[in-house]
Amino acid sequence: MSTPSRKRLMRDFKRLQQDPPAGISGAPQDNNIMLWNAVIFGPDDTPWDGGTFKLTLQFTEDYPNKPPTVRFVSRMFHPNIYADGSICLDILQNQWSPIYDVAAILTSIQSLLCDPNPNSPANSEAARTFSANKRGCNRGVREIVEQSWTAD
Repeated sequence: MSTPSRKRLMRDFKRLQQDPPAGISGAPQDNNIMLWNAVIFGPDDTPWDGGTFKLTLQFTEDYPNKPPTVRFVSRMFHPNIYADGSICLDILQNQWSPIYDVAAILTSIQSLLCDPNPNSPANSEAARTFSANKRGCNRGVREIVEQSWTAD
């Protein structure tokens, strides 16, 4: 069955394969274009450097008019990421636009890693640590990065 959202997701997938943004990969799960697995590599020269962070993206037939549900599968320590892995990011909520594709979503999440918004905390402990103790926050991030190498 080929619906407008499925056609759009196929186009997003093709674009992601042909011109992948640095440090990002994503693909639909086996025979299900509506559920994707993605990986974001921690950007160079940041506390996230060297980390491989897994995510899932769940799309509905409303895509691209409505954003997907995006969650980190990897454990995260970040002011804008909830304990369940869901992400507090404006383009996944009130600032969504149909012009965003999968590459834009993943790129935005990757830049959020380096540029958290402590004024909109999803993880109050990480937000407090980020605001009060950058070194302590970076230590927490390094632990998460090291765990990302061994986690399934």
